[in-house]
Amino acid sequence: MTGGVGRRKSSVARVWIKPGKGEITVNDRSLQEYFCTQETQADAVKALVVCSAKSLYNVKVNVEGGGPCSQAGAVRLGIARALLAKNDGFKVVLRENGLLTVDSRIKERKKPGQPGARRKFQFVKR
Repeated sequence: MTGGVGRRKSSVARVWIKPGKGEITVNDRSLQEYFCTQETQADAVKALVVCSAKSLYNVKVNVEGGGPCSQAGAVRLGIARALLAKNDGFKVVLRENGLLTVDSRIKERKKPGQPGARRKFQFVKR
């Protein structure tokens, strides 16, 4: 059993893969049950599809924090890292498709004296 950790925004995904029939469980539920939309499902398993390994490994994921899109991104990175730990031959394919690149963008903090991170209060001339 090989593991990998993926992070995106405030989501953290811990992924374990082992040889099997291609069953994917996310927080003890099936992939289709956990991720409602086709886009998030496809995003989560992109690393397996690119490496043609979807039917070779069983994947168990524990993901927490954030929303569905950031959770799917975290799962994608975790699966890519787990596949890389399992087989170094996948490195070129994963790198070409940008699946090993970490998206480090996070929410900018709110500043004091203004209503948001960048927005300023409306200017009063008189």
